[in-house]
Amino acid sequence: MEAGDNTASSAFAPSRGLPIVRTLRSAPPGWFTRDLMAGLTLAAYAIPVSMAYASLAGVPPQAGIACYLLGGIAYALFGTSRQLAIGPTSAIAMLVGTTIADMAIGDPARWTAIASLTALVVGVISFIAWLLRLSALMCFVSETILLGFKAGAALTIGLTQLPKLFGVPGGGDSFFERVGVLLSQWPQINFTVLAVGLAALALLLAGDRLLPGRPVALAVVVLWIVVNSVTSLRDHGVASVGAIPSGLPSLQVPPVRLRDIDGVIPLAFACFLLGYIESVSAARTLAARHGDEVDARQELLGLAAANVAVAFGQGFPVAGGLSQSAVNDKAGAQTPVSLMVASGILALCLLFLTDLLKNLPSVVLAAIVLMAVKGLIDVAALRRLRRASRLEFRIALVALAGVLLLGILKGVMLASIISLVMLIAGAARPHIAFLGRIPGTTRYSDLARHPDNEVSPHVLVFRVEASLLYFNIDHVRSVVWDRVRGTPAVRLVICDLSNAPRVDVAGARFLSTLDRELAARKITLRLVLPHAQVRDLLRAEGLEEHVGYFGRHLSIDQAIAEFDVASQTANRDSQ
Repeated sequence: MEAGDNTASSAFAPSRGLPIVRTLRSAPPGWFTRDLMAGLTLAAYAIPVSMAYASLAGVPPQAGIACYLLGGIAYALFGTSRQLAIGPTSAIAMLVGTTIADMAIGDPARWTAIASLTALVVGVISFIAWLLRLSALMCFVSETILLGFKAGAALTIGLTQLPKLFGVPGGGDSFFERVGVLLSQWPQINFTVLAVGLAALALLLAGDRLLPGRPVALAVVVLWIVVNSVTSLRDHGVASVGAIPSGLPSLQVPPVRLRDIDGVIPLAFACFLLGYIESVSAARTLAARHGDEVDARQELLGLAAANVAVAFGQGFPVAGGLSQSAVNDKAGAQTPVSLMVASGILALCLLFLTDLLKNLPSVVLAAIVLMAVKGLIDVAALRRLRRASRLEFRIALVALAGVLLLGILKGVMLASIISLVMLIAGAARPHIAFLGRIPGTTRYSDLARHPDNEVSPHVLVFRVEASLLYFNIDHVRSVVWDRVRGTPAVRLVICDLSNAPRVDVAGARFLSTLDRELAARKITLRLVLPHAQVRDLLRAEGLEEHVGYFGRHLSIDQAIAEFDVASQTANRDSQ
């Protein structure tokens, strides 16, 4: 039984419902000291990254910090991963920023309000998915699709940051329009801004290679704040973040109503889909590394709590990202208490240190975003995919092109549709294996893979390697009959149902029809090795009366032996 099969009511029991209680009971000795250090490291990482992602989402920098602060505390109470860190992610931030731009009509306050409303709706969707036990349904988006989507998202996000890196206005709505605008503004490049940005990128790249897992981004931020404070960079067009209001986020209901904002629900659903898949993937990766388990259903509740908390703090949708979680893990996190420590440090920063951030060059945040999204383009994985399956490689490219041509929101929807189409297409055209006896044994395997298997000219054995359902029976019928017509000497057809976990009523009636059609050609049909529930359905449809016994004691070899004996008896009687 999966861990997510607990009853809904038990999730709120004091000892069973809060996973952090169970986690702390099983925590190793010295966990608090390690979590304290991990929390400090995570906070140092989160400050610059959250501000950079806030700029992507189009909201004030303090909103990004609030996302880590509130989302971390909420997830720590309800999530099941010991190391997963909840906060803004690049893809979701970009998705929010590009989609809300058309809704906000240039009003910053309305922009922030819509972003927080979106987080609230994501939380509600996550909670409903938890109630309905839909965690398994979230796996419909394949890794192939995500590989292409992430690469497209990285290119889209990177392109939005290049104008800041070059010190030009940028512009355009679509990916290729932005490319054209950027090229047209090439003569306007501000080389001082470009130099600052490239220097920041070089430091980030060097730190990532030489000091992995360390808060290099924070050190780069501090360095450029000092440089900008003691030099005249601003006189050369190097824009700064500006004043950030001090104080903790005030908790309030998002000041806009859902019915007043057209398009929030599709945006929230896309954020939920991305956020849940990214969170569970990251959590499972870390759990496998430490020999832990992650409750995929409970993660829905953790994501719901995090997004609702963020919504009341005027933030935008959050999720568990692999990069921030890796920082938390490498720093030694043993329990979700590290998230609470990080939240406490971020609260102190919002109370007392915001004045120090006003001289941070905006181009440094662009460099941080560019550094963060480079990991989304996994060239090595694309090459492996191309070698393993040209079809899936092309599907990944379609997902990538969908993001570039349609934008991230529509790209997410396209990726979801492609995944469903792949799933349906695979189920509608299952592989039909025609079997032969493995030499020297009584076992049978696919002749296409093992042409040296033994075959009797009067026997045709096939195995449907999927459930036999109403939408794939036409394909099965077509493949089987093509083989029957191509084997004129066949007198016995055996259907091996060992790989068919389900057969519906339409599938049972197909087998009954196949029996009648084969009988008209004086060909016998036998069924072997159906699962227990499949046997029950086939017997209820009366198939055993027509095709003979197909219980668990009948094998392919036995069915062939019985047919041979019956044929010999019939021949003697006819003589």
